[in-house]
Amino acid sequence: MKKLLSTLMVMACLALAIPAQAQIHFGVKAGLNVSKLHLSKDIVSKDNRAGFFVGPTAEFTLPILGLGIDGSLLYNQFGVESETGTSNKKSIEIPINLKWNIGFSSLVGAYVAVGPQFGFNVGDRLFTSLENLCEFKKNTTSFNVGVGLKMFSHLQVGANYNFALKDNVKIYDVEALTGFKQNTWQVSVAYIF
Repeated sequence: MKKLLSTLMVMACLALAIPAQAQIHFGVKAGLNVSKLHLSKDIVSKDNRAGFFVGPTAEFTLPILGLGIDGSLLYNQFGVESETGTSNKKSIEIPINLKWNIGFSSLVGAYVAVGPQFGFNVGDRLFTSLENLCEFKKNTTSFNVGVGLKMFSHLQVGANYNFALKDNVKIYDVEALTGFKQNTWQVSVAYIF
């Protein structure tokens, strides 16, 4: 019983000490995204579409093995091309990633990040493709996997792959209701204050 009580006391002391050592930093993130659409019919062009994102970011690091969490609030835009023209999707994206930091020196480090991303449409929801009416969903859920470099304690350069967990667009076809998923490569630069 004494060993159990001693172990619990040590764990409680460590749990109280960890938040005191934790660090939170804020910054700005921006980048380029290139999307590939996955759908069963040739209603819109499946080719890669470029867009951009920008917004504030926060990074919370724990002093344990370089683990941390980063989150951002990003304005995101990309285009969808159909026979009737190009429609732009505008959304607010909130990626929340578990991040593992590896320091090579005091000037350079690397990180690996994984986590969910939640998107909320803030632009026009409807666009047409010949006889089909297409509608961007109000909200989307996707998953991130990424790597990057940290330089000079403030600059981060990263590459990220974001894949959709559900359809992002509903297509009201004459025959049936279909949809498509949007998977995205992202390259980002962040400056942490």
